Amino acid sequence: MSPSAWRKRRARLQRSPWGRPLLRLLALGYGAGVAARGWLYDLGVLRRRAVAARVVCIGNLTTGGTGKTPAAILAALTLRRRDHPVAILTRGYGRPEARRGVQVLNDDSELTWRQCGDEPWMMHQALKGQGVPILISPDRVEAAEAAVTFFSSRVLILDDGFQHRALKRDLDVVLVNAADPFGGGELLPLGNLREPVRALRRAHLILLTHVDRVSEPRLHALREEIRRLCPKTPLLESLHRPDFLFDAKAERRLSLDSLDGRRVGSLAGLGDPAQFEAALAAKGMVLAQTWRYPDHHRYSGRELRSMDHLLAGLPLVTTFKDLVRFPSDWRRTFSGEIFVLAIKLDIVKGKNAWIDALIDLAAKRP
Repeated sequence: MSPSAWRKRRARLQRSPWGRPLLRLLALGYGAGVAARGWLYDLGVLRRRAVAARVVCIGNLTTGGTGKTPAAILAALTLRRRDHPVAILTRGYGRPEARRGVQVLNDDSELTWRQCGDEPWMMHQALKGQGVPILISPDRVEAAEAAVTFFSSRVLILDDGFQHRALKRDLDVVLVNAADPFGGGELLPLGNLREPVRALRRAHLILLTHVDRVSEPRLHALREEIRRLCPKTPLLESLHRPDFLFDAKAERRLSLDSLDGRRVGSLAGLGDPAQFEAALAAKGMVLAQTWRYPDHHRYSGRELRSMDHLLAGLPLVTTFKDLVRFPSDWRRTFSGEIFVLAIKLDIVKGKNAWIDALIDLAAKRP
């Protein structure tokens, strides 16, 4: 079940007389399991495996929405620009054609998004030519050992791994979405918290994302709340900006001004499509048609043909997240041009702390 479908079902349950008590009971059981697992790791009963590399974890406390993928990309670029051998480890959740073992996505790979997952594929498009292998496996320890053995990686970036404590890490970066910091303040399945908020105390860096989506008073209150909980943990702030345009059919990167002044169609299956549309307009595109779909929507050939007909030769601009959910024959189904607006994470407060933490870690021998 997709996240958006689950949220709709949960909303219906909460409106029923017995639904909310049931969800709260399930959340209590979930919380007990999370606490027991944490204690077992803290006591050493469950062992954490170390590998011959430094491990940076990019994670969060909630289910999605914080911007972990752009943060993992930024961490990889920060290290590669200083010539540190780095690899990304990711689970590749939701692969329709998942394979066993460790899959590798690099410049020599011919994996499709259906084989590697949408988020690894997005990272690969952003990191092409940078020499950053992306290793995909539910077993992060196995993937870490493969990165060290086959690619001589000195730093490993663990994507979405804050709760994956089986792999020992040296730096935990926890992202908090300023617009929805703690998922309603309740654990799954009642809320969106994977762990209680006090788990932030395990973080070495806390990175607020989407700070441009909230007012300054709300942002100030959030800063104070986090500082009360983690007074000594560096608190960084960031927002998301357009990075480049990607010609989906030619599979090549273009500058952001490539569609300046042109009439285009906009397609977004996001939680906040208005922000995406505003970003296109800010880059000089004239929105002739807009389509909005639920988060994680899987598109049909019929839907693409309808868009193609209505656009009558105008290009369609969408997101990587939507592109990978097109049907496999989308190149034949849609006759016009398709472009993707790629997004990057921009640290606007605490950039030096980010760079220093990563570079200092990479300089230490594992």
